[in-house]
Amino acid sequence: MVLESPTSPARRNVLRARVMPALKELPLRRPEPPAPEDSAVRWELVDIDRYEVRSCGVTVGFIDVVGAVFVVLAGPRYDRAVEVLQTLDFAAAVDSIRPAAAEAR
Repeated sequence: MVLESPTSPARRNVLRARVMPALKELPLRRPEPPAPEDSAVRWELVDIDRYEVRSCGVTVGFIDVVGAVFVVLAGPRYDRAVEVLQTLDFAAAVDSIRPAAAEAR
């Protein structure tokens, strides 16, 4: 068993000075506007931080908003969906779970 001593205040300040500017560069997240009416793939905000993505009326996946990151889960049921991507771009998140049939239209 290895016990680590707590980090010194000076070390914590150095780490904080490196992390804070990087966090400020991340985009702010606001709810995404609804999909266009003629779109084959549509999404709906179903929870404070979760979108349900549907193609032709069938659920194909979910997008969880975790901080500034969109976590994409593919599958018709949330409890069995599989993570396929993490991205900062909502359009890329939707495209990653778009079925091939929807792309052909």
